[in-house]
Amino acid sequence: MDMLVPVLFALGAALSNAFATVLQRKAALTVPRSDTLRVGLILDLLRRPVWLLGIAAVVIAGVCQAVALGTGPITVVQPLFVLELPLALVIATVVLRGSLSRTGWAAVCTVVAGLAVLLFAASPEGNRTQVPMTHWVPALAVSAAAMAALVLAALRRPEGRGRAACFGLAAAIGYAMTAALMKASVHTLDEGGASAFFTAWQTYGFALFGVCALFLLENAMQSGPLVASQPALTLGDAGVSLALGITVFAESVRTGWWLVPQILGAALIAAGVLALSRLPMARALTTENPAPADTETAR
Repeated sequence: MDMLVPVLFALGAALSNAFATVLQRKAALTVPRSDTLRVGLILDLLRRPVWLLGIAAVVIAGVCQAVALGTGPITVVQPLFVLELPLALVIATVVLRGSLSRTGWAAVCTVVAGLAVLLFAASPEGNRTQVPMTHWVPALAVSAAAMAALVLAALRRPEGRGRAACFGLAAAIGYAMTAALMKASVHTLDEGGASAFFTAWQTYGFALFGVCALFLLENAMQSGPLVASQPALTLGDAGVSLALGITVFAESVRTGWWLVPQILGAALIAAGVLALSRLPMARALTTENPAPADTETAR
């Protein structure tokens, strides 16, 4: 029962993010394409109630994620976000009047099954509320250095799979670090109130990492195919969050022979996400200007 609240709120956050993706895409499809400044696009979208609903869904997702991180281990909460893409595709079949092929449904089931196997085998425990700086400093240094190295590696590559994967993995590290800092900030808010929250360095840290992660994600989407960036983003976020949970928050997972089903679960998730990212509907949901055939499929 102790895990029920964070799991439910994490699922709520994943579902809200999925709704936000679909609603914002639906709104974007109603706005005429133009070569004018993007300010005009924003003004057009602001007049679309469905786009505003998408923004509301983003806010709800943020609140749900904060509650989930504040009440449960990051090693439980963040892996559940691998469900965002499958949920978005399922929702899109209704909202955008699309259809999901048998391959798509099989991929959705594969991701869900892999996540269930992984979490059951890992059985994460622990929920530290106070983290010493001796844990934060190496985590921040390693994360920032890894992100910088991946960005440099991406910039040295031409547009394509390699560049997209590097940017995607850098964004994943940023999102995992954002979650870790958000978790600490939520505990600060719970224990010290609003004044402590707004004076805590972790609050501004998660805002900074969040903005950087979003920027890197946009570059990943523009640099190459979704089939390269999405697996790096999805698996990277879950993997780095698991590492941060163990090293920063002293959370624990089962080891020994339990590593075998954990690896199997991770492999199933990877295979499912890879298959989903190849679907035309997935590309239509996550790219600004999809190919005509993809747009038609999404509708």
